[in-house]
Amino acid sequence: MDASIPPPGVSELLVRWRGGDGEALDSLIPLLYGELRKLARAYLRRERPDHTLQSAALVHEAYVRLAGDASLNCENRTHFFGVAARLMREILVDHARTRAAAKRGAGISDVTLNEALSIPQQQNVDLILLDDALRRLALLDERQCRIVELRFFAGLSIEDTSEALGISAATVSREWMTARVWLRHELAKTGKA
Repeated sequence: MDASIPPPGVSELLVRWRGGDGEALDSLIPLLYGELRKLARAYLRRERPDHTLQSAALVHEAYVRLAGDASLNCENRTHFFGVAARLMREILVDHARTRAAAKRGAGISDVTLNEALSIPQQQNVDLILLDDALRRLALLDERQCRIVELRFFAGLSIEDTSEALGISAATVSREWMTARVWLRHELAKTGKA
């Protein structure tokens, strides 16, 4: 390769990956690894202190799932991080379900919901119950579920969420508020919020 030609950027690599170029993902991950680790650490901060997964392992598992799913279609950097956040959430929920099954329901993983969902006093919520509530929300309103994933789990701003979903910031703001109220209600029914 000519040294005067700059390496491909994130957008170009995403386009190539969408086009079926598996090597593009291999080139993309090193460019975004630090940000993916930051996202993984944010997830793990919400977990119990003795969690067995580390941020590097969570990033690596997400990479394996990304590489193994040819149907993923990331439009841009923001959308890529939304997909990565959803995958990390799925990995942690799978891990929590496996752990709960191994202990026959004892010690189910809790996460701390911060002001993002406006749960009073940052109470712990069972990760499996939260995932179940998000699945029910997806059945009622897929877009609101995606907004929660992007805002709460990926930590995206209203504007970045708007860009990722291709809707206005006002719509994101309105539906984010509605989704938070619905989730608080659902989690309150379980006695875990």
